[in-house]
Parts: sequence; C-alpha cells; structure tokens
Amino acid sequence: MSTTAPPSHDWRAQCANQTRLAFGQALLEVAARDPQAVVLSADTQDLLGIRPYIARYPARFIEVGIAEQNSIGIAAGLATTGLHAYVCGYAPFIAARSMEQVRNDVAYAQQRVVIGAAASGIVLGVSGGTHHALEDLALMRSLPHMTVIVPADIEETYQATLATLDIDGPVYLRLGGRVEEPPVTDPALPFRLGHATQLRAGHDVTVIACGCMVEMAVRASRTLEGEGIGARVLNMHTIKPLDREAILCAAAETRGIVTAEEHHLTGGLGGAVAELLAVEHPTHMRMVGMPDTFAVVGPTVPLRAKYGMSAEAIVAACRSLLG
Repeated sequence: MSTTAPPSHDWRAQCANQTRLAFGQALLEVAARDPQAVVLSADTQDLLGIRPYIARYPARFIEVGIAEQNSIGIAAGLATTGLHAYVCGYAPFIAARSMEQVRNDVAYAQQRVVIGAAASGIVLGVSGGTHHALEDLALMRSLPHMTVIVPADIEETYQATLATLDIDGPVYLRLGGRVEEPPVTDPALPFRLGHATQLRAGHDVTVIACGCMVEMAVRASRTLEGEGIGARVLNMHTIKPLDREAILCAAAETRGIVTAEEHHLTGGLGGAVAELLAVEHPTHMRMVGMPDTFAVVGPTVPLRAKYGMSAEAIVAACRSLLG
C-alpha cells in the first residue's frame, strides 16, 4: 500500500504546530486509503482533534470513554477480524493503566493496532505526576513486536502516521500535547521507518534526539558552531527499530554522543543507544533527559528547563563530553 501519495485535504492549518493534532488530521487520510481502518477514542476527541474524522466516518469510530484498558482490548479484538485499529489515548494512561492489555492483547498477539499516545513527557506539567509520561518509551520498546515512533514535528507526524499503513504489527506513536512543536524537519524528505535523519553536520560530537528535543538539539548545534564545535544532529524518530548504522557511524566519526529526550534517563532513547554502543562500539556519552525523580507541578516549558531538558542543557553536555 503506497504511503507517498499527496494528502487529499489541506491539513497543516488545522494543527497549530502540535503533533497530537497532526495525528488526528492524518487519520482522515488513513481512512481514505484503507477501508479497514477504524479509530477508537479514550475520551480524546478534542485532544487529538478527531472530530472531523468522526463527522466523515461515523461508522468507523468507537468512543470508549475514560477506559484505556477497554480501548486497547477492543482494538485488539477488532484487529483479529482484519480491521486496522487506531487508538487515540493519553500517553500516561495508555502506558500505565493499560499496560497489561498492550502487552498481552496487542504485542504478544502481534495485532495490527496503532496507538496514538498524546500528552507524553511533561506536557501536562500542571496536572502533576499522575499525568506525566516519562517511562513510556522504556516500557514500549521492551515489548517484542512493538514499533516505537517519536516524531519531531507535525510534518513528520503526518508522514509517520501514514507509514503505519504498511506496518503489519503493533505501533506506539508518541505525541505531544497542547504545546507548540516548532517545525524542524524537511517535509520534502520521505519518512523512513528505522532510518534517522541528519539535520546538522559535524565531526566533533553527535547529538541524537527525538521528539520535542530535536528542535532544541538543532539550536544547540548552532550555538556550538559559534564556538568552533561541529555538532552533528540526528533525528532518531524511530526508537524501535533503532537505526544502528547511523549510531555506529556517529560513534566512529565523532568524539562522542549526547542523547536528548523528554523521558527518564533510564530505558529510553539514551538507554537504547548506550545498549548498542556498549556491545558494538564503546563510546563516550552524555545523556540529557529527566533525572530519576517525579516532576513537580508547573508549566511545561519552565519544567523542562528545571529538569535539564533544554537547548542549553544539550550545549553543556556537549562541552562536558569534549572536555
């Protein structure tokens, strides 16, 4: 099934530079291309902007309510009949509340279910620790058969969502919340599952980032360039399968690697990169992300800065690595 045809509607103006809304817009195109696609919502019609989808495809939509376990179980059941289920949920609740269903009903059974998990990281900072998703990448990438994607902006989100049409198995697509994610990727470049994209060249240090941290990594690279430091930036939009070649090339061609993610430093992107390098090419590393604590309540952007998830923190990590 082709995923390269142009979209049948003008979607960008509806997204406000937010990946959660780009996913909702992409579902319209998914449904147009795949008559077996169905969408389930766990009380997320506005969070993921899927009301246009509901209006156009009412017979291919199920509102489950605040019952994430049920949404995953129903999606898995639909998949057994040949339907292609897309679940719209909150990342903190999908990753915690419904983990048993994700593990057993979807991953273990290798069902064709795509989970659009919005409000990841600490974008719901004002709602406190129960609404933060800082362990979801570690959980999801540990599941056999699970594909894990973390797009950096709306262009990449739209393309990644369409790419799920060609994935015969479960997918966890990590999305942001009601916080703008500035454009950073080239919309002319096709999305290639498991293949990182290089956004900045450099031979001194490599910054490997995902999600909202990609744009910060690019800003950090520009700052370091002013200091005479060449910082390569890799957008690692696919956490599983990981782009081994891009990482190993970066380890061989630069003096070290800094990873950056809005996730606990345990088990996420940094952990995946470190696991590979420890076996294949031991390399000096630094990791930028959430330390081993629960975030306090507060606005998203100041919270990111408080816990060292910023362009400035990436710059400091690169300087530290290079000595």
